[in-house]
Amino acid sequence: MANTIRVILPFHLRTLAQVNGDVHVEVAEPVTFAGILDALETKYPKLCGTIRDHSTRKRRPLVRFFACEQDFSFESPDQAVPEPVALGQEPFWIVGAVSGG
Repeated sequence: MANTIRVILPFHLRTLAQVNGDVHVEVAEPVTFAGILDALETKYPKLCGTIRDHSTRKRRPLVRFFACEQDFSFESPDQAVPEPVALGQEPFWIVGAVSGG
């Protein structure tokens, strides 16, 4: 069974993917962070390498993942997402981190 996951992308990734607003991807159960990113990169190939490194598949340093008001950026990609995200009740946020001095 596949779940429809709502993903909120930062402006620069929406521009790259040529979408307006939130996007929706189908993810097979169990819904994991890696599963969401795999589905996102499959549906929007221009995002490949922008969120995760091409070869290591690790999260890029200036990208953060949020769900249910919690930062999941440093969690295992194979971890199941919170139930409200898996059920489509809450979005999965991909946020560009702010850095500088």
